[in-house]
Amino acid sequence: MRGILAAAAIATALGTMATADTLPTPHGIPCRSDMRGRALDFWIGYWKVVDAKDGSLAGTNLVERKLDGCAVIENWHGVTAGDDGMSLFSYNARAHTWEQTWVTQDTSRAGGLKHKKMIGVFYGNAVKFQGAIDRGKGQIILDRTTLTPYRDGRVRQTIEWSKDNGKTWKAVFDAFYIRKGTNPDLGNSPSGDPH
Repeated sequence: MRGILAAAAIATALGTMATADTLPTPHGIPCRSDMRGRALDFWIGYWKVVDAKDGSLAGTNLVERKLDGCAVIENWHGVTAGDDGMSLFSYNARAHTWEQTWVTQDTSRAGGLKHKKMIGVFYGNAVKFQGAIDRGKGQIILDRTTLTPYRDGRVRQTIEWSKDNGKTWKAVFDAFYIRKGTNPDLGNSPSGDPH
C-alpha cells in the first residue's frame, strides 16, 4: 500500500511540475490589440527608396509583418554593392514598446550592427527610435531614426547621428519610400502634408 501511495504522490508531483513549466495559452493577439503595437503598420510593404534631396534611387526595401504583429522584418537592398541589411523590429506587449536590431554583412564597422528602442510616437504617427553606436576608444555616437508617414502614401525615413551627446544632430540618411505599384512621379516632391 505504501508503494502505491508513494507512486501516486510522485505522479502528482510530476504532473504539477509539468503544468508549472508550460507556457500559458495565448489569448487573442496581444501585439495587435494595443495601439502602439500597430505603430509600424504604415511601413509594411514593398518600397522603392529615393534620396530626399535629389530623388535619385537609393535602393529597395521589403517590410513585412510576422508572428501576429509581434515582429516586423525589414529587408534593405541599396544601389551600392554590399549595401544590404536587415532589421528585426520586435514589439514587447508587456512594456508597450518596440525595439530594433539592424544587421549588415559587416558588423565590425560603425553602424553595421545597431540596437535602438522606440522613444515615442509623435504628431501624425511619426515613430522615433534611438540607440548608440560604440566606435571604440570612448567614442559614442547617438543614432536616431524617424519614420514619418505622408498622406500621399510615402514614408520619409531620416537617420541622424550626434557625436556630442545629443547637442547637435546630422542627417546621415534621408529618403522617401514610395510603395511599389503607386505613382512613381512622387519622387522627392516636397508637396503633400506629411500629417
